Amino acid sequence: MRFLPVLGLVLIAGTASAQTLPGDPANGRALAQRDCAGCHLVSDRQNGPAADGVPSFAAIARMPSTTELSLRAFMRTPHPPMPDLALSRQDMDDVVSYILSLRTSR
Repeated sequence: MRFLPVLGLVLIAGTASAQTLPGDPANGRALAQRDCAGCHLVSDRQNGPAADGVPSFAAIARMPSTTELSLRAFMRTPHPPMPDLALSRQDMDDVVSYILSLRTSR
């Protein structure tokens, strides 16, 4: 019984650290506005429609299948008509962090 409180703290700490992303969502938003806004609605402040059939970043964030890993895999895999972005590791961290931040901001 004495170990239950310790186990609870370990589980809570593990959950909290799992939710911390390495990127900077503000920089990710700036990158998305520069590189992705031609096809995607990347924010609610964006003027103009997205390309037909292209999901908004908010819609992507709300998909049950969207995770940090799935976003990274998707952005690294060629899938025309989306261009090969060749993002640096930090830029990818930032964009992933921004997209996932949209899940909690709605």
